[in-house]
Amino acid sequence: MYKNIIFDIGGVMVDFNPKDFLLERFCNSATEEKVYELTFGSETWKKLDAGLCTRYEGNQAMLAAAQAEHCTFEVQEVLENWTTILHMRRRMVELVRRLKNHGYCVYYLSNIPEDTLALLMERGLEGVFDGGVASCDVHINKPDPRIYKSLLEKYKLIANECVFIDDSRANVQTAFQLGMNSIQMKDSVDTLIRSLATCNVTLR
Repeated sequence: MYKNIIFDIGGVMVDFNPKDFLLERFCNSATEEKVYELTFGSETWKKLDAGLCTRYEGNQAMLAAAQAEHCTFEVQEVLENWTTILHMRRRMVELVRRLKNHGYCVYYLSNIPEDTLALLMERGLEGVFDGGVASCDVHINKPDPRIYKSLLEKYKLIANECVFIDDSRANVQTAFQLGMNSIQMKDSVDTLIRSLATCNVTLR
């Protein structure tokens, strides 16, 4: 019997489609790919998620790399505007609240920088979850098993009593290997609800 439902934030609770954002902004697949590798897909971005550098330090590192690739303007544009892609999925927030009302404990487990987590809490996530672990707090990113274990240990959760939801296949696979039931979110909230129902997680 499942007692705990664990949610990723970016790509699950919140829209986060950086490649679509870049393609729409630059209308050129080659530019989009280059800028992605210098920003969202960079090692610096992973360090930001893990709380291993400040936003200022991260931005400076990405701009330095962009200068070497002759696309400083494009990267600067992204760094100034990327948070506009973070749209709260209201139906997901409603789903989490419904699960909570039905007696499930709800948590988040997310690769996310401290400032972005604070922003999303202000935009509607504050008070939604019973708790959670962010990569910036423990300096470890998914799919490293240690961040999952950190959540389990922090709240004294038993892995086989948990359902984990993430948009990343790699992240879902790690949760499964640790004994959690795992769902990769690909489509709509309705599809997710049906997937939860197959796990006997009901909202009725």
